[in-house]
Amino acid sequence: MKHTLKHALLATALLSSVSLAQAAGFTLSSSDIKPGVMIAKSFEFNGFGCAGDNKSPALKWSGAPKATKAFAVTVYDPDAPSGSGWWHWMVINIPADVAELAANAGAVGNANLPKGASQARIDYGVAGWGGLCPPAGDKPHRYTFTVYALKDKLEVPADATAALTGFMIHGNSLGQASFTAKYGRPKAK
Repeated sequence: MKHTLKHALLATALLSSVSLAQAAGFTLSSSDIKPGVMIAKSFEFNGFGCAGDNKSPALKWSGAPKATKAFAVTVYDPDAPSGSGWWHWMVINIPADVAELAANAGAVGNANLPKGASQARIDYGVAGWGGLCPPAGDKPHRYTFTVYALKDKLEVPADATAALTGFMIHGNSLGQASFTAKYGRPKAK
């Protein structure tokens, strides 16, 4: 029994390292947003006291694992004062032969997405890009942009929460690539 458990743990560790090794060259970038710097106001939400253009940035990725059947893209603010962060964007079932999303691909209605891709409901309650809108005067929030290589296309109900969609993404991920940038708003006068 002890010997079998050791072998099972070793096999699991080896399979995990193979998956990580395949994703080692997986990268995500944006011509609109650079890692570690402040994000432009054009990506800010238009509502809740924010007055941006509410347009999603262009994103591009490369080096995905060979077994990738689809991609998912998420944007998450871990600093939102909600107790659980804030999901700003979730795109699923991007075809495996697609390696970028154009600027404003996140428009509600999926018209600007690659064929077959769809957006999941985010914390603003819509299926589309929900721009940045940290509370005025907060220190700049971090926004994590991530692309996931998926084992298969996801079957997620249209009314699924961001948490359920995230669970499905993580359960089907072969690898991921991310970058983080910041955004803040001055204190209201």
